[in-house]
Amino acid sequence: MTIPATPAGWYPDPAEPAASRWWDGSQWTDHRQQPYDPTASAAALAPNNTRVYTPWIWLIVFLPYLTLPLLFTVDTSGMFTGLASTDPNSTSMAQLEMLTSPGYLALVLTGFLTYGLCALFAFLDRKALIERGVPRPFHWAWTFLSSPAYAIGRSVIVRRRTGRGIAPMWAAIAMYAVSLVVSVVWMGLVFSQIFQQLSTFTSS
Repeated sequence: MTIPATPAGWYPDPAEPAASRWWDGSQWTDHRQQPYDPTASAAALAPNNTRVYTPWIWLIVFLPYLTLPLLFTVDTSGMFTGLASTDPNSTSMAQLEMLTSPGYLALVLTGFLTYGLCALFAFLDRKALIERGVPRPFHWAWTFLSSPAYAIGRSVIVRRRTGRGIAPMWAAIAMYAVSLVVSVVWMGLVFSQIFQQLSTFTSS
C-alpha cells in the first residue's frame, strides 16, 4: 500500500511547534514564519476559476515592440559622413542632424510614451487581479525595470495563486527574441553603411 505524500504547505515546525515551517512536499525547508497559521497556504490561493488574463497584460507584453519598425526610419548615415571630411566639426554636425531627425525623435518619444503606458497598464492589471481575488499579485512597479520583467514575474505569481496564467511569460520571451532578431538586422544595415563610407573614403 502506497502512503500518500504530504502536500507542500505551511505546517507546525517539528522543532518549534508554536511556529510554522514550509514543507516542500518531500522535506522541510529553512523557511519559517511566526506564529503557525494553518490557513496560510489556503489564503495564498485565488478562488477557483479566477480569470487570470486581462487586456492590460497583453498590452504590456506587445506594446513596447511596436516601436521596432521605427528603427529603420532613422537615417544613421549622418554618423559616418565625417569620415571623408577634413573638417573636425563635420562629424559632430552630422551626428546632431541624425539626433534631431524625425525618425530618431519619433523613436525616442514613442519609447518614452510606451514606457509610461506600460507602467499605467501594470497598475491597472494588478488592480484587476486583486479585484478578482488573486492575493498579493506581482507589484506593478517592476515594470519600471522592464515590461518583460513585470510580465514574467506576474505570470509566475499568478500561476502559484491559481495554477494557470503562464502564457504572458512565454509571449514576453518570444517578443524579446523577435526584438533581438530585428536589432541584429538593423545593426547589419548600419555596419553596411559604415563599410560603404569606408570604401568611399579609401577610394578617394
